Amino acid sequence: MANRISLNQTSYHGAGAIKEIVSEVKGHGFKKAFVASDPDLIKFGVTTKVTDLLDKEGLPYEIYSDIKPNPTIENVKNGVSAFKKSGADYIIAVGGGSSMDTSKAIGIIITNPEFEDVRSLEGVAPTKNPCVPIIAVPTTAGTAAEVTINYVITDVEKERKFVCVDTNDMPIVAVVDSEMMSSMPKGLTAATGMDALTHAIEGYTTKAAWEMTDMFHLEAIKLISKNLRGAVNNTKEGREGMALGQYIAGMGFSNVGLGIDHAMAHTLSAHYDTPHGVACAMLLPISMEFNRDYTGERFREIARAMGVEGVDEMTQEEYRDAAINAVKQLSSDVGIPSKNEKIKEEDLDQLATDALNDACYPGNPREATKEQVIEMFRMLM
Repeated sequence: MANRISLNQTSYHGAGAIKEIVSEVKGHGFKKAFVASDPDLIKFGVTTKVTDLLDKEGLPYEIYSDIKPNPTIENVKNGVSAFKKSGADYIIAVGGGSSMDTSKAIGIIITNPEFEDVRSLEGVAPTKNPCVPIIAVPTTAGTAAEVTINYVITDVEKERKFVCVDTNDMPIVAVVDSEMMSSMPKGLTAATGMDALTHAIEGYTTKAAWEMTDMFHLEAIKLISKNLRGAVNNTKEGREGMALGQYIAGMGFSNVGLGIDHAMAHTLSAHYDTPHGVACAMLLPISMEFNRDYTGERFREIARAMGVEGVDEMTQEEYRDAAINAVKQLSSDVGIPSKNEKIKEEDLDQLATDALNDACYPGNPREATKEQVIEMFRMLM
């Protein structure tokens, strides 16, 4: 079986990297940008850092901001209509996963109009054409949506999220500038950072993991463990380390998939609007405990990457405990809650059903029964 790696055509990294947007726009001969960004980023002047560059060079654009934290089918359909009316020929996505995911869905539907219902994009949709060119500018260090082939849309009517996996949605350019992330509040920094750690750990233990993605994931775990606490305290080094770590995690998991943590997290977000990163973080120790006996020696390397000393002298049970405890400690240190008070006993059956039907679940190293998933959800109550 062949292992596939899909990445951006070009990516820029480091403080001040957004200046490269102008050269990319001119180099590709783009005419007008459709700038997709959420209302808060526009309100607080984050999006302006990008549009000021376009204004200075006289490059036309139109802003689209009908984007929710968990983007909906309606957000996408409205965006498709707005893009058609705008006369734009490329997208600049400025924001976290919500802006990126909305942009990917819009871009795919514009070039593959047979999927305009949005729901038909779930899973691995048979799109034929690359999406509208996207320049992705993340403002959070966590989702890595700028370098993944995945996006997630919320179906409000059915109270569920669905995952779309499509090599045709990859942004052609990623601009990962830590200065664009400096305005993130502590809570968001912690949540998105733990999402990135979940990407790295799930990607490293998923069924499809292989040597190249292992390299990405272990380095991401190392960088995130070293820098997340600093990023939460808004240190320059912490922000820069997290910007790189989350991107590297995306380079890996986008190509091998995730697992039961993300499947369950999507369900919590769809039913209770729980922030995605918080849901992933709360579930990470629980899902690691569930998978521990199906991971070989991988927890030893996770523990090592997280800075645990003496792992080579530990028994298998000891290093597995050490890896889980290191995750718990980091999560606690950055202020992630351990319980979700919104979960109701009467919802558990549906939550488990939705999680087992999520596109991320098949990658999990251990098969789960509905009863086991219900019990894992119950641990958060």
